[in-house]
Amino acid sequence: MAVVSHYVGGKSFAGSSKRTAPVYDPALGTVSKEVALASAADLDQAVAVANAAFPAWRDLSVAKRQSVMFRFRELLEAKKSELAAIITEEHGKVLSDAMGEIQRGQEVVEFACGLGHLMKGEYSENASTDVDVYSLKQPLGVVGIISPFNFPAMVPMWFFPVALAAGNCVILKPSEKDPSAANWVAELLTEAGLPDGVFNVVHGDKEAVDALLVHPDVQSISFVGSTPIARYVYETGAKAGKRVQALGGAKNHMLVLPDADLDLVADSAVNAGFGSAGERCMAISVVVAVEPIADPLIDAIASKMAGIKVGDGRRACDMGPLVTEVHRDKVASYIEIAEKDGATVVVDGRDVKPDGEPGGFWLGPTLIDRVPTSSKVYQDEIFGPVLSVVRVQSYEEGLELINSGAFGNGTAIFTNDGGAARRFQNEVQVGMIGINVPIPVPVAYFSFGGWKHSLFGDSRAHGEEGFRFFTRTKVVTSRWLDPSHGGLNLGFPQN
Repeated sequence: MAVVSHYVGGKSFAGSSKRTAPVYDPALGTVSKEVALASAADLDQAVAVANAAFPAWRDLSVAKRQSVMFRFRELLEAKKSELAAIITEEHGKVLSDAMGEIQRGQEVVEFACGLGHLMKGEYSENASTDVDVYSLKQPLGVVGIISPFNFPAMVPMWFFPVALAAGNCVILKPSEKDPSAANWVAELLTEAGLPDGVFNVVHGDKEAVDALLVHPDVQSISFVGSTPIARYVYETGAKAGKRVQALGGAKNHMLVLPDADLDLVADSAVNAGFGSAGERCMAISVVVAVEPIADPLIDAIASKMAGIKVGDGRRACDMGPLVTEVHRDKVASYIEIAEKDGATVVVDGRDVKPDGEPGGFWLGPTLIDRVPTSSKVYQDEIFGPVLSVVRVQSYEEGLELINSGAFGNGTAIFTNDGGAARRFQNEVQVGMIGINVPIPVPVAYFSFGGWKHSLFGDSRAHGEEGFRFFTRTKVVTSRWLDPSHGGLNLGFPQN
């Protein structure tokens, strides 16, 4: 069976570890390949290669680094259908969703192409008599990225284009559940002209993660995943003296006011709740319905759900399988918990008849009404196609419900009342807010990140905050008593 190997120094790297893990085709329910699991020694070797490549990449002109990023963007645009097919095969999401993921990641690549502007410092002439003061932005060195299974292309692209543009070298540890996208990206960066050793992929499990977190030559860690692991990554990396940005889990609410357009709300709830089989940290998992609109809203959502076709993402389907059998069974267990806790299962995804092989990891869209806030169905991040409805009597009650939660990643309000929307964006304790927008993921030149237990550390992903995270600032105070003469050169300056 084929083994997905590491990618270090511009080529495939087998490593010394003989451990592997299975990689599934979720729509078939069968193992399609295996992935190598790195040892700490393998990680050491990758970091050494990146460290050796760093000085030359750091010292390369901004114009030449920029040309590599532009070339990578053009290659990605031309070949992204190849990457989408890899994502669908290993994750299970439908091809159109995989293409959308790549498009959102490509936005960060395009943003990073502006590194000439984003790496600029500041200059003050004559801060004191004949004394000038100016600042420089310089890269950190070797940086680590640990990415999750749900977006095997987009989430790494939240970080590595910015890190590379700033002059750093990268060690990417992707999810072992769907590892091949990372290797494909690494090969494309090499084709774009990125020097060997500047971008490296090390596959693995906890052993590789722990080695990356404490390695003395790794200067920063960027992580996206569940809250318990995000906390562990943040605390371990920070204790080892690293910069850490650790994005955790979520329980995103959609507050629906009585004046909202219920047809729009129903479409938005279905799209945000069941896209990518609910395996999104920005998925809407709780609809907070302000009475008296709950009953008609639930009817509208259930009606929309009836049109969702579940099946193999390579076919004409709307929603694919879940990533593994274990995860599918865990998500399905929450439906049973809901019934025991007195909630009403309006649409039961366990009854789905998919357009795909019977062994696939299928679970259909599920709608649960009157979910008690004491239930694990409400409290846990389920990370699957389960949409809960909680009924409240007022805007104030709905707001308090959202603000009292442990997470603060994303939220949305649906209303035609501009005053209510403005009040909500001011009062809600959440980092990313949608107003009649169900999945408020910011565009690349803004930064992504939540509040409370959805983000550990002070730095958010991409945007200007991303460039600040991947650079260090020097401030220079300078005085020159005599001007120097560089001689004549009438040629046009070259980069």
